[in-house]
Amino acid sequence: MEDVELVHDARAELGEGPIWDAAAARLLWVDILQGRVHRFDPGSGQEEIREVGRPVGAVTPSRDGSLVMATSRGFERLEWATGSVSTIAEVEADVPGNRMNDGACDPAGRFWAGTMALDEKGAAGSLYRLDPDGRVSKMAGDISISNGIAWSADARVMYYVDSPTHRIDVFDYDRATGAIANRRALARIAPEHGFPDGLVLDADGFVWLALWGGSALHRYAPDGKLDRVVAVPAAYPTKCAFGGAALDELYITSATIALKRAKKSPGPHDGGLMRIRPGVRGQAPNIYG
Repeated sequence: MEDVELVHDARAELGEGPIWDAAAARLLWVDILQGRVHRFDPGSGQEEIREVGRPVGAVTPSRDGSLVMATSRGFERLEWATGSVSTIAEVEADVPGNRMNDGACDPAGRFWAGTMALDEKGAAGSLYRLDPDGRVSKMAGDISISNGIAWSADARVMYYVDSPTHRIDVFDYDRATGAIANRRALARIAPEHGFPDGLVLDADGFVWLALWGGSALHRYAPDGKLDRVVAVPAAYPTKCAFGGAALDELYITSATIALKRAKKSPGPHDGGLMRIRPGVRGQAPNIYG
């Protein structure tokens, strides 16, 4: 078992969405339902928090130095220094029972994020794309719990998870237009291994997937074959992201919400921000704009 280090004992309710901000040399992540954006400094071990005031499912650095978020309101901008929040575009304003969940930027600087029902009702969500000019496009419908999303290094394939399907899917992706097509299954996850959640690609093109309820990360080869299993000492890991100056550290977020609902006591790593050194490097994350 890899040495899993607890780098911040956050006790997060629904920790999610880690992403390395190279310009600031910090790791960003969110506590979704608490509406908090966290920023972790690996050098000092210190964390800063900004309170958004509503659920925030994902965050990404932007080329102008601000952060762009997928929130229960839609796509919003956060100025870290002041904590000010401004709306870029509302999404599903007519569906108050939905919120945005996981998201990521594509190689052309478009921010993709999907929605889900607060009560997790099936097929209630959609996948949206925010272009750098602020336009929003609906890219897929009938989504239940929109989760992991990433792109191949050659920008020809988009990876996507709708958690209740127990699959990692792939689409053909057109960088020039942002179009997706030909959705198909890359890998299937047996229910006893948990639900597929967030994912990230490493520099070799392998997919690292967090297993909600599975206490593990799975690494899949580009052809979908399971290559490696990393045990995680938390019941509900949610997503991982490569960080550090060399992108050779893998950070893992986790949640306590399901344990509390089941009236179980969280363990020492549950809800925490964790780190392993997996022996491979990540790809530099795409940023908005």
